[in-house]
Amino acid sequence: MFIGVDLGGTNIAAGLVDVYGKLLYNESIPTYKEREAYDIICNIEKLIIKIIDKAGINKSEIESIGIGIPGLADKYTGDVIECVNLNWHNVPLKSILEEKIGIPVYINNDATVAALAEYEAGIMKGVRNGVFITLGTGVGGGIIIDGKVYTGSNGIGSEIGHMIVGENYYNCNCGRNGCLETFSSSTALINYTKKLLQENNEESILNVLSDGNINNIDGKMIFDAAKQNDKLANKAVDRMVKYLSIGIMNIVSIIDPEIFVIGGGLSKAGTFLLKKIQSNVLDNRYFKSFSVGKITIAKLGNEAGIIGAAMLGKNNNID
Repeated sequence: MFIGVDLGGTNIAAGLVDVYGKLLYNESIPTYKEREAYDIICNIEKLIIKIIDKAGINKSEIESIGIGIPGLADKYTGDVIECVNLNWHNVPLKSILEEKIGIPVYINNDATVAALAEYEAGIMKGVRNGVFITLGTGVGGGIIIDGKVYTGSNGIGSEIGHMIVGENYYNCNCGRNGCLETFSSSTALINYTKKLLQENNEESILNVLSDGNINNIDGKMIFDAAKQNDKLANKAVDRMVKYLSIGIMNIVSIIDPEIFVIGGGLSKAGTFLLKKIQSNVLDNRYFKSFSVGKITIAKLGNEAGIIGAAMLGKNNNID
């Protein structure tokens, strides 16, 4: 059996997972991210011990512990190189936790972990090559090639959100202009919608849904308005989809995966969003006679972080 830990800025969730990727038991605690890294790691240890005790198993039955982080980790040392949400820089997470708990620990980015979860127990099961794209506060990515997680030589090979897809009216947090993240994340969608509302006098149902305060607008609200044929909301959504489709076609030209899986908060828009993406991608193929991999919505939802993290140990043949 394996333990997976989903380390977030708000909560730390962890669970016991079997070899088939089935979540057997899980718990969560607040992160309290303002604390020192060592204190948070101590709480991760306590959470793991609690899960082992509650499940009524021996520590020796746990093959490994995997941790998904909202940042970048050195896949060889297990050091957290950068984790902005937690203000972590060069934190030796793997070595500290292994010393404390005596079980092998594996670390990777949360989007990569989600991709692994979908590959082991979700919509990508049985597929050899697939790409997972998370549409949340940012845009994340996880890549599976020939059944193995791929993150590149320096661990940043799946940073899909920082692919340049066009020229934008503001720069990305990484310092560059034109990153996919600044077009197709929920943050980008909300920012552009607010921009349209401030610059245009046209009527929009969003004025009603937000109680007249644009700061109340979120991604769900925009999609709810778009589904009601709101012109302004659809303009914002269509722009988001346009640049996401450019990103998908860029990935096709390099990897040509069997499947693209869309996850993250915006994926809850479901079929409405999916049909727009599928249509836009087909319209923008550069070889019209060739097929593009299936595009679909993620299956595992909030469980993906724990399941995928747990599977890091099983799939420790990371390239």
